[in-house]
Amino acid sequence: MVSFTMPLASNSQDPFALARRLRRPVWVYDTDCHSIAFANQAACELWNAQDEASLCSRDLSSGMSLTVAERLKQYQRDFVERDAEFVETWTFHPCDHPITVDVIYTGFVMPNGRMAMMCEVIGEEARTSETVRTANALLHTDVKVALFGSDGTILYHNPAARSVLPSADCSSAQLFVDPGDFPRMLQDVREKGESKFVTQIYTSSGEKWFDLRTKQCLDAASGEQAYLVTAYDVSELKATTDRAHYLAARDQLTGCYNRSIVQSDWSELGAIRRGPAYCVIYIDINKFKHINDTYGHSAGDATLKTVADRLRSHTREGDIAARIGGDEFVVLLNDASSEGDLHKRLNAIQTALQKPFEIGPLILEVGVSIGVFIKGANDPTEWSEALQRADMAMYCSKRDQLNTFTIFDDTIGAAAKERVRFEIEIAQAIANREFEVFYQPRIALSTNRVVAAEALLRWRHRELGDVSPAKFIPICEEMGVIDQIGEIVFDKVREQMSEWYRQGLGISVSLNVSPKQFQHDDFISIARRMTALADFPLSLLELEITESSFVGGETEVARRIQNVRELGFQVAIDDFGTGYSNLAHISRFPVSCIKADQTFVAQLPKSAPLLRLIFTLAKQLQSTTVAEGVETYEQLAWLRDNDCDQAQGFLFSKAIPADGFVTACQRLEARMANWAPAAAPCEDLDVALG
Repeated sequence: MVSFTMPLASNSQDPFALARRLRRPVWVYDTDCHSIAFANQAACELWNAQDEASLCSRDLSSGMSLTVAERLKQYQRDFVERDAEFVETWTFHPCDHPITVDVIYTGFVMPNGRMAMMCEVIGEEARTSETVRTANALLHTDVKVALFGSDGTILYHNPAARSVLPSADCSSAQLFVDPGDFPRMLQDVREKGESKFVTQIYTSSGEKWFDLRTKQCLDAASGEQAYLVTAYDVSELKATTDRAHYLAARDQLTGCYNRSIVQSDWSELGAIRRGPAYCVIYIDINKFKHINDTYGHSAGDATLKTVADRLRSHTREGDIAARIGGDEFVVLLNDASSEGDLHKRLNAIQTALQKPFEIGPLILEVGVSIGVFIKGANDPTEWSEALQRADMAMYCSKRDQLNTFTIFDDTIGAAAKERVRFEIEIAQAIANREFEVFYQPRIALSTNRVVAAEALLRWRHRELGDVSPAKFIPICEEMGVIDQIGEIVFDKVREQMSEWYRQGLGISVSLNVSPKQFQHDDFISIARRMTALADFPLSLLELEITESSFVGGETEVARRIQNVRELGFQVAIDDFGTGYSNLAHISRFPVSCIKADQTFVAQLPKSAPLLRLIFTLAKQLQSTTVAEGVETYEQLAWLRDNDCDQAQGFLFSKAIPADGFVTACQRLEARMANWAPAAAPCEDLDVALG
């Protein structure tokens, strides 16, 4: 066996003279040029070439597989890094005729300094087709195959395995990112005869994931115990799987965990913890819909991301921040055993979320409502119960507009249960149409006659008696059933007005429309349905819209009012003067009536200038003026003297059930006919009505 690691002595005219005399095929392969730089006669015969010149002129890259090309590059790198030699069985295809031989490869430094490879055939034994194909398969397969000794020394690796090794002389143990994986693999082999697991390996291109299969065997060369490893690169599959797990566990917009993960984590904590060791924080963004509607959904998304970032910055290892709804977040604190630490952390979260939000060029004061449930030793561990309690506490913060957090306690629990019961009863009342409509008379001050009435919703609870609309209307709006109640009131008012019209009583009725009703997409459709069913002049029906409905989106508000007027209804502004910043803008809205809020009437004579301004504005708009909440004769006298058109209030009458309204109005008009400013009746008119 002859191996050359450098050219022969420079004083020789032919550095390859000795190699030319060998009967075994010897040639030098220039890896960079993919050609043969020298070949003796035996090599020319092996390669089926006429002479050395013709063989050296061949481009051996033509038809060379990628696997072979990479293997030759591996040899070159190993020759540069260390004094190495390799003996392998190769199959050559000179002139498409396969020849399988054993070749020893050694490094050879070319005269120009580049590393080439000396190739010497050392044997051509008889082989079966199966053994030849097996050797060829090991050369070309992408499966990494390696054999290493019990001390971790790599005894053999096929080209695919060598392509990923960081260096040719590294040991097996050094390849594992987790140092404990190598001894674990050996233990599994000793105990079970084989080992199968996925692990991370250091490779020439960085850390990658491999599915390793290891079996114990004997080294065919030495007869000593060895381990055969087959490795499959599963990095892409692992990345895809990890990504799928990430997507399944995360909210895609904010990167926070989703509801299923926080629920699972809470359940795990419940199984291992005892006592007040963890808590759930429920966070709701205030007026988030306003942000979306005013500044667009991109601003809303940016707000959600900012909330998520601030929450994550205040969590510790083991905590979880999750987005569980549109603008709702949950933080699960893994360690809340110290009350002082808990309050410190809650204050930090509250402070972080109250800071202004920079959304592009905008600086928004967002604000949040926070509820907290701390798991006590005797509290249930079910996630639904924990979340519900935190939600109850959060609702208290939102309802009371607290600029802090609320911690759930038994008082909140009792109030929440009462609220749930009340919501159920409201739903039943809607289904059974238990709501009634009362009517409060409206007096024309020029004639002392009842010319209109305001329809007012009433609910007579079977246990609580008469429930104030101020109590149940806000709850109905939160429940999202205000439209259903609105339809009930529409139907009852329509039926009653039809009855009065048949009786010859052409009285006008004003009907309150909540801001949410007025802004709802179906409002115009409901109004249009009423026009089809009404058998009385629609001009007798007046829709009262509170002044707060006019704030923001003035063009859309004006369009809706115009649509209602075109259907034939009258439109009144209710509670006028309490919230509109620019009275001049009211001219944009085609209203037929302006109702001055009762707070101005109650403050007479202090509020006289403002009321005169409202009456003057109404005259210019050719709208009727109505004073609400009239309770004294002095107020009534002032309103007469200042050209107010109509008035209503307890001085005249409270709201009356429909079946007694006509009689009550007749008695009221009789009393009003005898009233004079200089001689006020000694008896309250409402009392006189009986």
